[in-house]
Amino acid sequence: MSGGTPMNAANGTPWSTGLCDCFDDLGSCCCTFWCPCVPFGQAAEIIDEGSNSCLCQASIFTVISCFTPCICLYTCYYRSRLRAKYQLQQTPCNDCCVHFWCLGCAMCQEYRELKNRGFDMHIGWQGNVQKQNKGLEIPPMVEGQMKR
Repeated sequence: MSGGTPMNAANGTPWSTGLCDCFDDLGSCCCTFWCPCVPFGQAAEIIDEGSNSCLCQASIFTVISCFTPCICLYTCYYRSRLRAKYQLQQTPCNDCCVHFWCLGCAMCQEYRELKNRGFDMHIGWQGNVQKQNKGLEIPPMVEGQMKR
């Protein structure tokens, strides 16, 4: 074979926490267990970079999970996008299987991953962007400055 080796799932960046490390963040673990639409909505808003709100994503999650047993087909899409964005390993198996067999653990892991990457999950995408750009404010225009 010529050229470099193709990047496969095993060669990606490891997750910051394991799939079964749910108790590392007890708050998100409890929230995912009792009201999974909330952490899913928060994570999906960040993954979508604000194009869909937390409320919108949580509502979609709730409707799908109330009327079908196929919520894992929707949620695994966001796991795949998160992995692609940060080049994370596809472990322990493909995204749909992880979400089918371990939905709660998978959502907790994704929530922790975003949190460990510096996102404040409670303030949404816009809040995180503003927080990140806080030190880069443009000074106000002052009358009397030189103009061309």
